[in-house]
Amino acid sequence: MNKRSKGSEYEEKACAYLSINGVRILKQNFRCRYGEIDIIGCDGDTLVFFEVKQRKNIKSGFASEAVDIKKQLIISQVSDHFRALKNEYFEMPVRYDVIAIDGENISWMKNAFDYLGKGY
Repeated sequence: MNKRSKGSEYEEKACAYLSINGVRILKQNFRCRYGEIDIIGCDGDTLVFFEVKQRKNIKSGFASEAVDIKKQLIISQVSDHFRALKNEYFEMPVRYDVIAIDGENISWMKNAFDYLGKGY
């Protein structure tokens, strides 16, 4: 199985997990010229941008550790672009979460990082 299809498999697991936990999924794999966001959803009245990271085992570290400052900046910029395109979400509070899949364990880290973009 190639990397992309394996990543999609884990993103589907993350979506199922989030849906069970009350998140309304709006978009998967949102891409623009700035980059990509794995999952965009609404948790109550908050617009949430999710990064999904997976590790088979901890030899390579924990999945949550893979969202570095560079990735946070990209996600922040892509979130700006999404909100500019979708006016209905522009005024909503925003949060950046990480779904970490370590082996069979799924962890949801709310407020995993702060916004790092330029803002409007």
